[in-house]
Amino acid sequence: MGLFQRLFGKKNTTPELAELPRAQAVTIKEPLEDELAGWAEVPFYVDADVPEKELVTVIATAIAAGDRPESEFRVNKIQVKNPEAQLVSLIATAIAAGDRPEAELTVKKIYKRT
Repeated sequence: MGLFQRLFGKKNTTPELAELPRAQAVTIKEPLEDELAGWAEVPFYVDADVPEKELVTVIATAIAAGDRPESEFRVNKIQVKNPEAQLVSLIATAIAAGDRPEAELTVKKIYKRT
């Protein structure tokens, strides 16, 4: 029976994959209100400049209108990424990841001393 099993039995054609290590979750406690005294939150987005607002508004409304020139649109708010917050989050995640480039980190809030 062993001979027939080897000749006519099902072959395992998929190679066994080594189990990859799972990402470890890091939990940081939320600071209390009195711990935040003297600190201000850095916003991830800030209001855009007037020339940028005009250009973005014209492009967005032209795309939204399509082939209906009689339609009207109102753009309430246009924001751009805060370069300070972008730089800080990039540096912080690079330091936190260290020599593990496969690590996935998310920056939720950034504070600066006032």
